[in-house]
Amino acid sequence: MTVSLGVAGSLGPDLLARLAPAVEDAGFAALWINDTPGGDALAGLAAAARTTSRLRLATGVIPVDRRPAPAIADAVEAADLPAERLVLGIGSGAAREGALDRVSDAVEVLRARVGGRIVVGALGPRMRRLGAERSDGILLNWVTAETAAAQAREARAASAGASVAVYVRTAVDPAARSRLEEEAGRYATFPNYAANFARMGVPAVATTFPDAAALAEGLPAYERAVDEVVLRAVTPTDDLDAYLAFVAATAPGA
Repeated sequence: MTVSLGVAGSLGPDLLARLAPAVEDAGFAALWINDTPGGDALAGLAAAARTTSRLRLATGVIPVDRRPAPAIADAVEAADLPAERLVLGIGSGAAREGALDRVSDAVEVLRARVGGRIVVGALGPRMRRLGAERSDGILLNWVTAETAAAQAREARAASAGASVAVYVRTAVDPAARSRLEEEAGRYATFPNYAANFARMGVPAVATTFPDAAALAEGLPAYERAVDEVVLRAVTPTDDLDAYLAFVAATAPGA
């Protein structure tokens, strides 16, 4: 089991280049960067690669409806990302029609052109099975530890070698709690996620660590459930000092 850190690509390459060494030194296994319309995850990973030597570099996730697999492969090659440290997380994106075929095709393109591992961000059972069977593993999101454990068992039944990681939104500074609750509320309005929370019978915020006490109490259950827990950092502000404080407070073994 490993603990990693997740951030948004919108932080930008300059900040990520300064943050990454602190993440590596703190003992996190990987830096996961979300690819968003306002932030290029691969550019962020390239910056982080230049300032680290051991840290795994992961995207969580690149939506292939917005950024097709050939374009992803071109960007990876242009950035000269170290294959031995690279984890390419991809997802279907917002377009639901043809999502399974789109992701399956993307996995094949990326396997043919890019080194490193490929994982699939998956919410529903069919996408989770696809990720387990066709890629190196799956990335779960907005689930309780109990649900993560059940879905990990399903993935390993489909493919014994499938890895399972889970994103858990985490706030440790009391000033960040309102931002976490706002994000949880926003996801609860998305139909697919609303259905996900309804199936689990919990509000969105119940799948997060809203404060340091919840992190200390809840992390062990996620650690038992999956191979990698990604603490998706929610900070009061998006400046370097706020993220460095988060890293210091959540460092594995701290």
